[in-house]
Amino acid sequence: MFSKLAYSVFEQSIKDYHQFDNVDQPINNPYSKDKFEHLLYLKNWIDTVQWHFEDIIRDPQIDPVAALTLKRRIDASNQERTDMVEYIDSYFLQKYSDVKVKDGAKINSESPAWAFDRLSILALKIYHMNEEANRAEASQEHRDKCQEKLNILLEQRTDLSTAIEELLTDIENGDKFMKVYKQMKMYNDDDLNPVLYQNKK
Repeated sequence: MFSKLAYSVFEQSIKDYHQFDNVDQPINNPYSKDKFEHLLYLKNWIDTVQWHFEDIIRDPQIDPVAALTLKRRIDASNQERTDMVEYIDSYFLQKYSDVKVKDGAKINSESPAWAFDRLSILALKIYHMNEEANRAEASQEHRDKCQEKLNILLEQRTDLSTAIEELLTDIENGDKFMKVYKQMKMYNDDDLNPVLYQNKK
């Protein structure tokens, strides 16, 4: 089951990151580059670092210059995240390239890799909500509310994992087909972002 495999890799990545809890900690991917798990681990590591970027930039005491530098890092991370999703979709396009698509097969609004992207973020939510539900110095009311949210997130994990497995099965059986669109992000492109290309004049 791809979703079970992916989630276990995401959990490992999150655990490995929190041994250091440092956004500048270099990644040490334990999987060889020819393994699908290598892509999954890298994907979640990017997500985990960005999760903590987003925490840091919301510090009301952050120095404005540091905040601008961090915003640039978040932009770069977003681009890297998107590139990684497209790379994972390339894996699935190759995997199912020989499938004979049935007449009447339908397209899914979300590609497999974007579904895994959601699962990766969900793994982070579950990890951090579990921390809050068990934070000793927090009030009992806080812990109870977080436990309620955690229960919902765990239910969402089950539903999302099921949906991923059904999507992959449908693609493998030819009942659905993959069609991947590049994100075509414009804000990082010197030729498409008006602020950037006007500065080149």
